[in-house]
Amino acid sequence: MRAVMVMFDTLSRRYLPSYGAEQIIAPNFERLEKNCCVFENFYGGSMPCMPARRELHTGRYNFLHRGWGPLEPFDFSVFERLRERGVYTHLVTDHSHYFEDGGATYHNRYDTWEGFRGQEGDRWQPKRLARIDNRNPLNKKGDAVIQHYANRTKIKAESDMPSIRTMQAGMEFLEHHKDKDNWFLQIECFDPHEPFYVPEKYRKMYGCVDRNDAFFWPPYQMVSPSVGDRDLEDVRKEYAALITMCDAHLGKILDFMDENHMWEDTMLIVNTDHGFFLGEKGYLGKNYMPMYDEIVHLPFYIHVPGMKEAGRRKALSQTIDIAPTLLDYFGAADGTEDMDGQSLRKVIEKDQPLHEYALYGIHGGHVNIFDGRYVYMKSADSEIPLPSITLMPTRMRGFFSGETLSSPQLVPGSRFTNQIPALKYYEPTFINSQKYGDLLFDMEKDPLQEHNLTDETLVDEMCEKLKAAMQKLDAPEEVFERTGFK
Repeated sequence: MRAVMVMFDTLSRRYLPSYGAEQIIAPNFERLEKNCCVFENFYGGSMPCMPARRELHTGRYNFLHRGWGPLEPFDFSVFERLRERGVYTHLVTDHSHYFEDGGATYHNRYDTWEGFRGQEGDRWQPKRLARIDNRNPLNKKGDAVIQHYANRTKIKAESDMPSIRTMQAGMEFLEHHKDKDNWFLQIECFDPHEPFYVPEKYRKMYGCVDRNDAFFWPPYQMVSPSVGDRDLEDVRKEYAALITMCDAHLGKILDFMDENHMWEDTMLIVNTDHGFFLGEKGYLGKNYMPMYDEIVHLPFYIHVPGMKEAGRRKALSQTIDIAPTLLDYFGAADGTEDMDGQSLRKVIEKDQPLHEYALYGIHGGHVNIFDGRYVYMKSADSEIPLPSITLMPTRMRGFFSGETLSSPQLVPGSRFTNQIPALKYYEPTFINSQKYGDLLFDMEKDPLQEHNLTDETLVDEMCEKLKAAMQKLDAPEEVFERTGFK
C-alpha cells in the first residue's frame, strides 16, 4: 500500500476548471478527473492554516477549543499511527509555519521530513538585504513584506522557488520508492498562498501588468475605496498565474504516476486547507470575516486503487475525514482514538452520506453549521472571555502574553484532550463576529450567500442542530455562553 498527498495552501475551488473556472489555465487539475473522484461538497473545519493541519492529523475539530497552535502532547496523529504500523511516512514542504512556535510539533510526527525556506515572511535571509521596488500602494506593508524581499535575493529562477523545490523533492522520493511498498508521502506546497510571486512566463499567460506595478499581495482588510475593479482584476490574475505554476508541477507528478503505472497500487489525494477572498463580498483575505463559502468550501480529489473510480461525489465531507480514510486504506483503523471524521470509503464507492452536517469556524468567530441545504452562522452574543484549552500556549510566532500565562486554570481531562488534564487560558480575539450578527443562507437557492434569511422557525431549528453538535463535541461552557446557548 502506498499513498501520495499533494497539498496546496489557499487553493480556491472557484479558480479551478473542475469547479467551473473557465478562464484559468490548469489542465492538470482537470486531468485529475480522469482517475480521481471529484468532491462537490467538501468543507474545511478549523481555519486557517495550522488549525486545519491539526484536523488533518487528528481527524477532530479544533476551533471550538483552541486557536492557532502546535499539535498537543495529548493529541493522536494519524502519521504517528502509520509509523507504528510499519508505514514509512515522509513530508516535504515549504510551509514555514511548521517551523515556528505555533506549528513546531507537526512535522516531527513523520519518520522523516524535508523543509525548504523562503516563503512569505519566513525569517530566513537577513532583512538588510531587502530592496522593495514595488510601486503599487495597495500591497501589504510591514515586516513580512521586508522579509519577503530579502528572501527573494536567493530566488533567481523558477527552480529556486520554495514550492518548486518542494515538488522536486517529492519527485525524488517517488523515484527512489516507486518499487517499494508501505509508504506515505506528503508533498505540501505553500503556494498559491499570497504573496502571489510567480515567474513571468505564467504571468504573461494572463496579461499581468509590469511586476513593479503589480498588486500581488492583498492585505487582510475590507476592499477600500482606493481599490477599483481594475485593481481586483489585476490581483486575481496574479493569483491565477500562481495556480497555473502549481498546475504545471502537479502535472509532473501525474506524468510520473502514468509512466510507472502507480494508479494501480497508489492512493492519490490532492487537497487544500482553505480558500481566499479576492474582492468577493467586499473582502480581501481569509480570517476576520464570516467563514463564507469562498473560504471553507474546498476542492478535493482522491484516487483509491480498487475502489470505484472517477466521477463526481456529492456527499458532505470535510478535512476531518482524511485521517480516518488513511487509516482505513492502510489497515490501521483498529484501536484508534474517537474521531469526528469518518473514512471516505462509502462516499467513494457509493456516494453514501457520512455526516448530517458540516461544522466549521475560526476560534473566536462565528460557529457555523451546514446541514446540506442551509448554512447557519452563529455570532457571539456577548463579550464572555474566549477560552483556549491547551498544553502548548503559543501563537504563530511566539508564546501567550505574560498576562495570559499568569492565570491558567487546570481543567479535568475531556474528549478534546483524550482525557488528559490540560490548562485553560483566556485570550483576547481580533475577530468581531458581533459586527456581522447571525447569518442564515439557503445554499440550494442562494449558493453565493447573498440573501440572509430571517425565518425564525428555521433559525430555531438550526440553533438546535448547532447546539446539539457543540454538546457532542464537548465544547467549553464559555463557547455556549458566547453564542447565547446558555
